[in-house]
Amino acid sequence: MGRKAGITEEQLRDLACFEGSAAFRSGEKLALKLTVALTRTPASVDDQLFADLRAEFTEPQLVELTTAIAWENYRARFNRTFGVLAEGFSAGAFCPLPEA
Repeated sequence: MGRKAGITEEQLRDLACFEGSAAFRSGEKLALKLTVALTRTPASVDDQLFADLRAEFTEPQLVELTTAIAWENYRARFNRTFGVLAEGFSAGAFCPLPEA
């Protein structure tokens, strides 16, 4: 799905270090910063990040982006609760591991 949306191999490889990567544009980096902020527990978006997001995205775009991030966090936590495992659809595909 990601490749069909235009995500490159370099972006996948650099995902864990996106802030210093030349593979991501500034808006993409802001979206990823929001993702990190909303995925942490407790979720917290500081005033500077929010101001930067407001400068880059329209309100409808920001609502859609935040909804997508929240939905994926919901699904991940729901799946973990019920032990839902991968179905093997991406077996053998490149998948970046989170930084330790």
